[in-house]
Amino acid sequence: MPQDLKVAVVCSSNQNRSMEAHAFLSKKGFNVRSFGSGNQVKLPGPAPDRPNIYDFSVSYEEMYQDLLNKDKALYTQNGLLHMLDRNRRIKSHPERFQSCYEVFDVIFTVEERVYDQVVEELASRSPKGISPAHIINIDVQDNHEEATIGAFLICEMVTMMVDSDDLDNDIDELLQIFEAKARRPILHTLQFY
Repeated sequence: MPQDLKVAVVCSSNQNRSMEAHAFLSKKGFNVRSFGSGNQVKLPGPAPDRPNIYDFSVSYEEMYQDLLNKDKALYTQNGLLHMLDRNRRIKSHPERFQSCYEVFDVIFTVEERVYDQVVEELASRSPKGISPAHIINIDVQDNHEEATIGAFLICEMVTMMVDSDDLDNDIDELLQIFEAKARRPILHTLQFY
């Protein structure tokens, strides 16, 4: 059953890549949550050196209204309003991975820096049990098209995992098959927490 595997998807701000995968996996019936690993939520602004910065406690609705009021044309054209509209239909606000103590079977990250942050966070926690978590990184560029491709790739990998009778035993082989098919380097580590 897809619902048996608890999946997390983590990007930096819990906006584009993790939320696209969250939406896609949810539609397929998977038990999924999404997170950001950064200190703040950063969205593109009117210039590269002027991003919109929010705290993780700010809701997607508040971000949507803020950008709508700042420059509706710009944020419609660059897709941010559409992305925030999708996000607010999935959950109320972005969540930081470091603030969540739920146990997941598999944690997907979408860039090496985020992978390192997740591995470091779990390593710093005192283990509460012996639950294994597979942390897997698939590099996904932070744009709308790549986020969609990344969501498909993550869903494909989750489907392979769900179909496995012994995930812990099969994981290395599954990742080799997937890496060859996706033509992207995969990072993987197993942590207990």
